[in-house]
Amino acid sequence: MTALISREELREAIEARTVTVVDALPESYWAQRHLPGALNLVEDEVKAKAADLLPDKNAAIVTYCSNPACGNSQAVANRLEGLGYTNVRKYREGIQDWVEAGLPTESAAPVS
Repeated sequence: MTALISREELREAIEARTVTVVDALPESYWAQRHLPGALNLVEDEVKAKAADLLPDKNAAIVTYCSNPACGNSQAVANRLEGLGYTNVRKYREGIQDWVEAGLPTESAAPVS
């Protein structure tokens, strides 16, 4: 099971720029709203895209999805760990918790 990270730990890591955040929701959700600086990577694309998006297999990576009921973040974390990534953690509470805490998010124009 992937180690967990708290909202406060994640907020501090994002502010310090010491973590790569991975949004494990479909791109349309990522485009609407995501954690600051989050990359979008879904389970089915991990094998094809991880090396380009996440070249350092020892870097701190945190996956998240919508809330504790969502399994996407664990699925992506499992795939990354299976590819040899050594420092993967999961923000189990997800973007729902982040938004409810009043923390900032970003959005992106949908890719057409």
